[in-house]
Amino acid sequence: MRKPRQHHAPATLITAAEPSQADQLRSRQKRYLIMMGTRILCLVGAATAYSFQLTWAIPVFIVGMVALPWMAVLIANDRPPRRPSRFRRPVIALAPDRATVEAPARRTVIEQ
Repeated sequence: MRKPRQHHAPATLITAAEPSQADQLRSRQKRYLIMMGTRILCLVGAATAYSFQLTWAIPVFIVGMVALPWMAVLIANDRPPRRPSRFRRPVIALAPDRATVEAPARRTVIEQ
């Protein structure tokens, strides 16, 4: 006697596989650290501009110091976009279930 077929999820093509969670985390951590390092450079730049009395540069560095942490958190919590696949996955149309195709017969109830 044959076993009934079990429906399995379609296999993922290795070319369509996303980077592992560890790789994604490492990438996000690296971007976060780069942005926070840039924020430190903005702080040093603002102090230097203040000491040389470059009043036009101070607001630029302050905006960088305020905006970078917000942007770094948003970017660090974002996942990478999905890459479009070169391959088309076959669409398998399953036969509809017999119970959904046939409507049950209507019964007439006569009350007395």
